[in-house]
Amino acid sequence: MPATSEVPEQQARSGTQSIERVVGMLRVIATRGRRGMRIADVVDVSGLPMSTCFRMLQRLELEGLVYRDPLTRKYHLGPLLYELGLLAQPRYQLSELCNEALLVIADQTQDTVYLSERRGAESICTSRALGDYPIKALTLDVGIRRPMGVGAGGLAILSALPEAEADHIVEASGAQYAKFGSAFDPGFLRAALIESRARGYSFLDSAATPGTAAVGVAFPPKNPIAAISVAAISSRLGPARRVEVAKIIQKQVRGICALLRADVPSAAVGQRKQAI
Repeated sequence: MPATSEVPEQQARSGTQSIERVVGMLRVIATRGRRGMRIADVVDVSGLPMSTCFRMLQRLELEGLVYRDPLTRKYHLGPLLYELGLLAQPRYQLSELCNEALLVIADQTQDTVYLSERRGAESICTSRALGDYPIKALTLDVGIRRPMGVGAGGLAILSALPEAEADHIVEASGAQYAKFGSAFDPGFLRAALIESRARGYSFLDSAATPGTAAVGVAFPPKNPIAAISVAAISSRLGPARRVEVAKIIQKQVRGICALLRADVPSAAVGQRKQAI
């Protein structure tokens, strides 16, 4: 029999593993955004046995952490997460602070603008603004999480981090990158990081989504917590225009950084009709 002192330690490990599994399950479901996931997809992405996924999802549904649509049989994040999120939201939301800047960029580029925020080794889309160009690059929904480096916003954040930290994230996220195709191998990402640092902005073309390209700028420079990116069909982001788009983003990012330094959450970020 194990020593009495070992029992609490074993229970603690078991409890920690259970928490990790629950959080991992919620993250898996969150990767599909509002589309939801069938249990077969949950099994495939999580790597857990069908019986384990079924039991976990049943319990999470009872607790309100997931919701199963009776018609599509897909699982979605549940109402309790929303309710807890209302209490946990910060004093001001970065998406609100950046809203006017996103609209300015969308007006000036006519393309789709995304705000991505860092969450550990991932980035999450927290806001989006649509330009008037008729062909839109809708590569992300609000709430979608991706490993940093998949998408111009996450790549911009990753490239602005200290090199050792960025390399550690790339190394640790290899299994996650593999789910987005063979392009996202460590060699490709490290080369993209070097190029992003040299340019001062990130650029990806037909990486995660064929036929679409994007430019991203991270902020604040010394402690990146987020990035703004512009996505368009590839033909709209040739060499000259991607530089122009990067300058538009950088101008608005400077305004956001000034507000962050001043800690003025209610201030407007920019004027929509402001000249480039």
